[in-house]
Amino acid sequence: QVQLAESGGGLVQPGGSLTLSCAASGSIFSIVAMGWYRQAPGKQRELVASVNSGGATNYADSVKGRFSISRLNAKNTVYLQMNSLKPEDTDVYYCNVRGYSSSSDPPSVFDLWGRGTQVTVSS
Repeated sequence: QVQLAESGGGLVQPGGSLTLSCAASGSIFSIVAMGWYRQAPGKQRELVASVNSGGATNYADSVKGRFSISRLNAKNTVYLQMNSLKPEDTDVYYCNVRGYSSSSDPPSVFDLWGRGTQVTVSS
């Protein structure tokens, strides 16, 4: 079984910075991709940023140049550094991790979501 642990988030003033982290643990054979999504009430969950096993990254246009995603493979952890935050970045942010679990032979696919962490940008 694989578990996710998110941390970070909170209240920050416009122009400020926050860092989110998400660590995967448990029966992990390999991780294919890790990413962050966000969702406002009544809206669909949208991709913020993702990074695959090869290190390729993908960002939503609205965060390019302000947010940076990175991955520490040795700790199965993904970080989202958020700079120059704007009020419209206020949302619940969810970690997503996709990979293969070693709890079965052959390894089985997993696609997990974190519980979400609130990011509020307000003066």
